[in-house]
Amino acid sequence: MAELTSDDPVRAAGAVVWREPDNAPEVVLVHRPKYDDWSFPKGKAEPGEHVLLTAIREVAEETSLRIVLGRRLTSSEYEVSGQPKHVSYWAARCVGSDGFTPGHEVDELVWLPAGPARERLSYERDAKLLDEFTAGPADSVPFILLRHAEAVAKSPADPLDLGRPLDVHGVAGARLLATLLASYGRCRILSSAAERCLATVRPYAEAVGVQVETEPAFSVPPERGSAGPAEAALRVAELAAEGVPTLVCAHRENLPGMVAAARLALGSGAMAGGAAAESHLRTGSFIVLQSAGGVLVSAERHELAV
Repeated sequence: MAELTSDDPVRAAGAVVWREPDNAPEVVLVHRPKYDDWSFPKGKAEPGEHVLLTAIREVAEETSLRIVLGRRLTSSEYEVSGQPKHVSYWAARCVGSDGFTPGHEVDELVWLPAGPARERLSYERDAKLLDEFTAGPADSVPFILLRHAEAVAKSPADPLDLGRPLDVHGVAGARLLATLLASYGRCRILSSAAERCLATVRPYAEAVGVQVETEPAFSVPPERGSAGPAEAALRVAELAAEGVPTLVCAHRENLPGMVAAARLALGSGAMAGGAAAESHLRTGSFIVLQSAGGVLVSAERHELAV
């Protein structure tokens, strides 16, 4: 791995963690005795660690809270000891606690409504992050579109290309994807009938205890009787409009139309990054569309590689 230079940003991640007692959202703040400051839980990525896992791990280490990631928030960029630092943030719902224990890095934890929390925060950048959080919905629903992991080469003996398995890199990628996708909680899972797609989502399905539903319209080439990409896009639009946490695994050939259909169903045209940037997802890559009230509130793309 390349050595980090002084010009490279320090990668970090965290979350605005919320809970909703009595229909009044509260957020968690932590106190760091080293700096005598109040901030949101966050921390530096370990070498080779995916940013999603950094956010989950750092929140757990600093607060002992278990979270599910929601909409993506604006990243913070600032300098620490002359070196740039980039911190990725999400809104995150608290789903449990393992019991906070004060330590040398974080010695206090408080839950506060937005107003008192803003007054307690030590940095203006965190106050702006809280303003962004409160300006939108706390809770949101993920709709995830995933391209299958790496597979072995096509075989002339399988003209419909449905039986091709994952290769060794794809198997490892599917295991990592199970952990990454779990960051967004428990989703309904629909997949192309191709084995390479089914094998990609099986580890996640086993981890969250969900059965994989096979959707013939998502296969490439489409199964007999299917109208191909148009039917796949129509089916995705229907699923996105249902407002249920959902994961769809499909192919390079039909994913651009499926992503566009999902965004249209959620009331969005081309957003920042645009459809062109998403038209060729690499194997194992995925797009997360978060919606609230049937309206798109954030979109993000992730690769398997850091």
